[in-house]
Amino acid sequence: MTTMNISLPDEMKAFVDAQVADRRYGNASEYMRDLIRRDLAREQFRAAIFAGLESGPAVEWTSAHFDELRAEIAHAEAAGTRTPEVSAQRKARAAPAKAVRKKAT
Repeated sequence: MTTMNISLPDEMKAFVDAQVADRRYGNASEYMRDLIRRDLAREQFRAAIFAGLESGPAVEWTSAHFDELRAEIAHAEAAGTRTPEVSAQRKARAAPAKAVRKKAT
């Protein structure tokens, strides 16, 4: 583990100390690590959102689509194996269909 020193104005240090006391962090380092983890998670979430937006237009999935996928899985499991052909067929059908959330009216 690497050590890092951070300089804070008195007001910010008081805030960090209060967060440590109020939120049951063991010390300021635990609080800072938690903030950094949350920021990393937020960045990963944003990256996933942007990747989704750049992936093309969405197409609504229907219950029939899911029924077909379930039937494929059941067939592959009954056969005791998932062949590359089944996986390729499923990917080919799923490629144009991207989930979309209906807008509330």
